[in-house]
Amino acid sequence: MAEPVTSALALDFELFVTERADALLRFAYVLTGDQALAEDAVQDALTTACARWARVSQADDPEAYVKRMVVNAHISWWRRFRRRESPAAEPTRTAAPAPDGTADRAQAEAVWELCKTLPDRQRAAVVLRFYEDLSYAEIAVLLHCAEATARSHVHRALAVLKQTLTKEGAEDA
Repeated sequence: MAEPVTSALALDFELFVTERADALLRFAYVLTGDQALAEDAVQDALTTACARWARVSQADDPEAYVKRMVVNAHISWWRRFRRRESPAAEPTRTAAPAPDGTADRAQAEAVWELCKTLPDRQRAAVVLRFYEDLSYAEIAVLLHCAEATARSHVHRALAVLKQTLTKEGAEDA
């Protein structure tokens, strides 16, 4: 049930959104791998957070609370529009990095392109583990699975990424 929103709470929520919306959207994009899905997940989470802002704002870390809502919104999307997880597609090759200091950026973009080829649950587990630096137990809670399953998602994702990188390295040689 939605809680009544007072004007002070509404202003507090607006300030939170103004300050954190971009970071939430970046998080959601890394989580989903798709701009439209990221926007939808953030919108769903913020809509829910607004209705419950009196409780959310009292949490130890309201941003972490809303990030969990973003993850839950994305999981709900998975459940509604579940598709079979298919093997990772061949990633697109990126151009060689320019010598003007953009090598790190090019490498990060290449890694992200590889991550986007992972199935949803594996990508989410990797993002939560390495981008958000969560433990496997925390990942399991967010993905609504056993801790061993969370470990398995990360392990399988890393194995696919390693295999793809090794394969590309052999092709470049």
